[in-house]
Amino acid sequence: MTEQPRRWRNLGIAAGAATATLFAAFDLYQWISAYASDHFHNDFTFYSAAARIGLSQGWSSIYDLAIQQAQLNAMGSGITIAELARYISPPPVAWLAVPLTALPYPIAYWTWSVLLVTALGLTWLWSAPDAGRARVIYLLAALGWLPVIYGLQLGQPVLLVAAGVAGSYALMRANRPLWAGIALGVLALKPQVAFLLPLAFIAAGRTRAFLGSLIALGSVAALSFLVVGPAGLTAYLGLLSFAARVPVNGELSLGLGLAGILVAAWTMLVVYRLRHRDVEWIYACALIGGMLATPYAHLDDLAMLGLAGWLVLRANPPSWAWIYILAGVVAVEGEPFWGPIPVIGVELGALALLSLAAFRSHAAPTLPQIVARPLELRPKQ
Repeated sequence: MTEQPRRWRNLGIAAGAATATLFAAFDLYQWISAYASDHFHNDFTFYSAAARIGLSQGWSSIYDLAIQQAQLNAMGSGITIAELARYISPPPVAWLAVPLTALPYPIAYWTWSVLLVTALGLTWLWSAPDAGRARVIYLLAALGWLPVIYGLQLGQPVLLVAAGVAGSYALMRANRPLWAGIALGVLALKPQVAFLLPLAFIAAGRTRAFLGSLIALGSVAALSFLVVGPAGLTAYLGLLSFAARVPVNGELSLGLGLAGILVAAWTMLVVYRLRHRDVEWIYACALIGGMLATPYAHLDDLAMLGLAGWLVLRANPPSWAWIYILAGVVAVEGEPFWGPIPVIGVELGALALLSLAAFRSHAAPTLPQIVARPLELRPKQ
């Protein structure tokens, strides 16, 4: 590298580091301020309440809204059960909170937060692009990104799922497919944010990885049913049915309708076509398609798109891919201002680009090959 390009590269790294640091510092300040103004205004309060209900009144009662309200009152939360304020997570989320019920609430909340920050660190360690010392910029940028800091503020388990997916990816690269599938057992905490990944293993011919995911998720599902029982399962399904009818829960995706089903099916076809490519493409494609097709997504769940972006950058894409990913980051960051349409547009565009890479020719060239020969994108006569 000559002196001039090296100088510009160093300036770019310095600018990126300064910007990421400022955004991360501001977001951490916002997180602390939000907690200081209202200790209980977060989702961890509901996880703690469900854990306390399970311990005192039985796990079949954790989805009873009247019991939830009574427990929230006993905790002094001041929260009233509403359509977006209730415990509707799978039982394992409440189980994770059980050890923290013995602690005062503030200590429990920050202990839970340390667990989530650790999960973010592991996600970064296992999936962020390898860029030497500049790699730390990716971690700072993640802390400065709205979905991540919002998830931390709420205490959402999406970062635990991201760590599990990143761990699965690392195990797959290490040629341990069965354990890569088992690592996806963490999807039991929030299955809707990466639900296409086990199916993608089938489409990509990764049978052992699918078997591992089936063992892990099947075991957790069976244990959950045994613990909550038929009554608890019925109540849980009722809450999920209600949540599916709340408009805000589906604004950031194409939802349960025909469009979502078609996107999920198309994603599996694209994964099949990419099955001989680097494993990063399989994971990224499943994550992007899954976030489009999921029936339930909130702003914090979009952190999974950041993980998909990291995996794409690890696959040595063309230089313009950085610009596209940055546009996606901005679209998500500004979602509270301009709404979900730009986010969905960026996701559809990303899936379209992956489709081009998959269907360009019978040999299914990689994305860099497509960009290197843009004039050949037209069908041959």
